[in-house]
Amino acid sequence: MTQLRNSVFIAAASVLLPGAALSQAVLQVNSSLPEGSFAHIFLQEYETRLEAATDGAIDVQIFMGNTLGSEEDVLQGLGLGTHHASLSASAIAQINTRAAIFDLPYLFEDRAAVQTFAASPAGEMLAAGFDGTGMVLAAMWDNGFRQITNSQRPIVVPADLVGLKIRTPTSRQRVEMFNTLGANATPLSFGEVYSALDQGVIDGQENPAQIVESARLYEVQEYMSLSNHVYLPTFLVFGEPYLATLEPALAEAVMTVAAEVAPWTFEWGDTTDAEVVAALADRIAINEIDFAAFQAAAAPLYDSPTFVDVIGVDMIAATRTALGIQ
Repeated sequence: MTQLRNSVFIAAASVLLPGAALSQAVLQVNSSLPEGSFAHIFLQEYETRLEAATDGAIDVQIFMGNTLGSEEDVLQGLGLGTHHASLSASAIAQINTRAAIFDLPYLFEDRAAVQTFAASPAGEMLAAGFDGTGMVLAAMWDNGFRQITNSQRPIVVPADLVGLKIRTPTSRQRVEMFNTLGANATPLSFGEVYSALDQGVIDGQENPAQIVESARLYEVQEYMSLSNHVYLPTFLVFGEPYLATLEPALAEAVMTVAAEVAPWTFEWGDTTDAEVVAALADRIAINEIDFAAFQAAAAPLYDSPTFVDVIGVDMIAATRTALGIQ
């Protein structure tokens, strides 16, 4: 982020005192994803770096699979002081509607654009959206881009989607997006996707490449188009009551190290995506899309009430400016 949003974090990380001079503190971080997931890998990296930076004055404890409670309960608990921190994704938009900016399609062509956004006034505006919630955004880490697969043809330009039944999550924004681009959006729970593809009930679906591999969707799909149509980060958020219990130097370290881990997560994501796509290359036909053509076709969505009423005109305008989108 361009600046930290709480005066308790003013001290520079370089003035951290030796661990012996600081009281021992426990930091519990919750994630809804399972052990071994990318979120777990990211949190382990954070744990290593933060404990080293504080000379062991902070004991980071990672809880995967919502073992501290449901994601919504944990997020609520941050403001109440019953929980410390959470690494969350889509659930954040229920608390800070500016985070729904990531529902707009074709904003981000690559992870470099995501990092440009995070460091821009638009990124600071998103962080400010947590004011009054009892939580603070420490950093945005990687999650991934969604790709389109189908059984009929390569998707290169929007016209290639016309008439295809594409499964989407039960999201108003995602449904409107694919209908606007010419597809017939078909909301389904993910548990139904493989069989629906296998039986021809739907022609395609959209998910990160890692899901195409892990869920073996390549067995019932012929084409994967690297559409990068939606990118969603993970948000590392801390409860203000928890941060207030820390000595200032430790509070600063918690925030600073989170920001320092962010570029590493994006590099990890790029590398992992490349490895997954390479592994899929002999199982499914893979093609690039005309990103500019899709971005132009999706332009009406930037004025659609489905998006604007949730995200806010100012947030959309700031993001377009940051990314150079006319």
